Amino acid sequence: MKETKKPSAPATSLFTKENYTWMIAGIILVALGILLMAGGKSDDPNVFKENEVYSFRRITIAPILILLGLGVEVYAIFKKPKNS
Repeated sequence: MKETKKPSAPATSLFTKENYTWMIAGIILVALGILLMAGGKSDDPNVFKENEVYSFRRITIAPILILLGLGVEVYAIFKKPKNS
């Protein structure tokens, strides 16, 4: 027996351009947070620089940016396109 193919509905994209824009913004925020958290390496392994490792930038600003970026990613995924 020969199977007949039924015409399918036109393929629609799951995300719109606006969703992708929000996704890129979220990726940038996460990357910025990771970059702010990086560093703190000491030239001398016997010296521990507490003010560099536990700086406000590394323990407060960077994690907030990463969490904000992840929140933007969730928003971008769940955002429904506008019907116009």
